[in-house]
Amino acid sequence: MSALAAAEATKVGNSTVNILIFAAFVLVTLAIVIRASRNNNTAADYYAGGRAFTGRQNGIAISGDYLSAASFLGIAGAIAVNGYDGFLYSIGFLVAWLVALLLVAELLRNTGRFTMADVLSFRLRQRPVRTAAAVSTLAVSFFYLLAQMAGAGGLVALLLGIDGKAAQSVVIAVVGVIMVFYVLVGGMKGTTWVQIVKAALLIVGAALMTVWVLGKYGMNFSDVLQGAVDNSKSGQDVLGPGLQYGKDSTTKLDFVSLGLALVLGTAGLPHVLMRFYTVPSAKEARNSVVWAIWLIGIFYLFTLVLGYGAAALVGPDKILAAPGKVNSAAPLLAYELGGEVLLGVISAVAFATILAVVAGLTITASASFAHDIYANVIKKGTVDSAGEVRVARITALVIGVIAIVGGIFANGQNVAFLVALAFAIAASANLPTILYSLFWRRFNTRGALWSMYGGLGCALILIIFSPVVSGKVDKAGKATSMITDTSIDFHWFPLDNPGIVSIPVGFFLGWLGTVTSKEKSDDAKFAEMEVRSLTGAGAEKAVEH
Repeated sequence: MSALAAAEATKVGNSTVNILIFAAFVLVTLAIVIRASRNNNTAADYYAGGRAFTGRQNGIAISGDYLSAASFLGIAGAIAVNGYDGFLYSIGFLVAWLVALLLVAELLRNTGRFTMADVLSFRLRQRPVRTAAAVSTLAVSFFYLLAQMAGAGGLVALLLGIDGKAAQSVVIAVVGVIMVFYVLVGGMKGTTWVQIVKAALLIVGAALMTVWVLGKYGMNFSDVLQGAVDNSKSGQDVLGPGLQYGKDSTTKLDFVSLGLALVLGTAGLPHVLMRFYTVPSAKEARNSVVWAIWLIGIFYLFTLVLGYGAAALVGPDKILAAPGKVNSAAPLLAYELGGEVLLGVISAVAFATILAVVAGLTITASASFAHDIYANVIKKGTVDSAGEVRVARITALVIGVIAIVGGIFANGQNVAFLVALAFAIAASANLPTILYSLFWRRFNTRGALWSMYGGLGCALILIIFSPVVSGKVDKAGKATSMITDTSIDFHWFPLDNPGIVSIPVGFFLGWLGTVTSKEKSDDAKFAEMEVRSLTGAGAEKAVEH
């Protein structure tokens, strides 16, 4: 692609219009957060929104939490550039949601109080298990935040015509500041209402674009696919598997690893599981599940049309030349369809998506530290509710700074791919411990610690020494890793996603730690946990304590 075409690709729409629409969305969401923040002083208010949300409201908020920048920007771009292989993310995220709901969601809600660690420490030694769960939660949240911040940087850079690392870093910092304000002021109440509004806007916007794309081709999806074939250098290969993951045995193995991480990861994502504590009863939790399944399932069908529509109407070359690279596919498609106004609206919705998700992640991570480590490990349960909330807010500030720095390094990476790393960590460190805690009577503290620390450590080590961080170049010899200096290459693990190794390691270490420990399980506690998790009996009473 010529330098002139690449330069043109960085200037999309009218910057003034984009800024005005952005500002309007930010002001509206800030007003929602401030209004919802009244009477937000107790831990139940700050962490769980006072448990005052209905099943329908929570279901919409869950879809808002789950449909992140990866779902909208990352998947659309992955499909536009890599065709069928990109659609794997949509399939994986949707199937993963079903696994999470059917296997653990309601059971966790019935057993816990505010965080995942409440469940894991129910019948095990509290202090070591809560510490491990908090460490794991912070690690998962960090990688998820990387994806959202990278998406924000690329999106705003595209709309404002900003190119260059320094300018995009400023954009990421601004996003981080707004995110921290949401959490500090609104807590879970404000965050939930932002997620509800954002989910409605995102799904309506995606539906509008889907119908518009189909309308361009006489409502015939086959013609959309043919347009993608005609506009791609890969031709018919964009319609079949293997364009990204079928090059050799390593990429095929990476495909399996990615699939495992996507399908199993959601069941261990703390920020999604935490949403089930915001409803007053198990019945409302089940009702929220129904709403979430429908909304999420419908949205992922839209991504297939949006991705191939972007390939047909915009083209992979122009997408890859934009500041946000693959993450720019959906905004570029909006500009192609409806010009400056639609571009501004869709991009503002995507920006609201990022803000809502990072706020949810931040409040989950800060709650985990304040509730699990500070209140229950350091203070041994003696701190009052106000003190706990104060520590959570301080933690949110620290997390915001870390997220900004990490997002600057991750800028330019596909956000769907970065989220897949968070899924791999969640599936390796959290899922084995959750399943063993809920269903294995013999499971004990050593098993939990080995599973969480072992799965987490294995996943992190393999990511650090993978092509994701160093040593990966494209056909032109340009670095595509987080470290852009091609002379720095310390990777030895060949796969981009560690799931195929780290997930079995997490399960194995959980089993090994348990069978080699002399600690006896508390049968009475397990029986109580089993009854409560399956029936919800006593769950509401436990919540009040």
